[in-house]
Amino acid sequence: MKRIFGVLTLVLCFAVGCKQQKMRVHEEVREKSSILEKLAFAHGYGEWGKVTELQFTFNVDKDSSHFQRTWIWKPKVNQVTSISGSDTITYSRKAMDSVSHKINSGFINDKYWLMAPINLLWDKDNLQLTHEKNVVAPISNKPLQKLTVLYGSKGGYTPGDAYDFYFGEDMLIEEWVFRKGNALEPSLATTWEDYKDIKGLKVAQKHRNEDGSFLLYFTKVAVKVQ
Repeated sequence: MKRIFGVLTLVLCFAVGCKQQKMRVHEEVREKSSILEKLAFAHGYGEWGKVTELQFTFNVDKDSSHFQRTWIWKPKVNQVTSISGSDTITYSRKAMDSVSHKINSGFINDKYWLMAPINLLWDKDNLQLTHEKNVVAPISNKPLQKLTVLYGSKGGYTPGDAYDFYFGEDMLIEEWVFRKGNALEPSLATTWEDYKDIKGLKVAQKHRNEDGSFLLYFTKVAVKVQ
């Protein structure tokens, strides 16, 4: 009888342990979704379902050089038009060849700069998150919340990269740090500033590094809604 009771106790403990583990996993998933949803909705995710076309020009001024390219994205049909110099190419992201796949890597990069907080929500299943409060931001030296995002080692164009997002109580990003391959030292740190509300989307139109030698900005941002 004692032996049977002991076996039953072990089974019960195992069952309780499994239940507690599942509850912890569920709580982690809930917290992960919560912070990403707050960031995404603060930047206009609630209006995203109405967007039929998003157009923007991506500009970079670095030292004495200037680079720009324009994108027209129709998210409902997942069609992208790339305009760079005299070249205009339209492709479907559902069926890409080697040429469009290469162009699409540029689109992914530029779109991420434009709307990273919304992209985070879309990417949530491939992320590891660490959320801290009252962390000194690298450029402004303000105490802000910090969300560290680590992308999975597989899939995407930049697997294994990490981003540190700094934001206030309004959940709007004020600064971020990109760390290639999850390196300890920053690859690039810039501001998020000059916010503009465009059909409900909150767009930071300007990003600059601390000494001003790098400036990334958006022009001709236009949104069509249904």
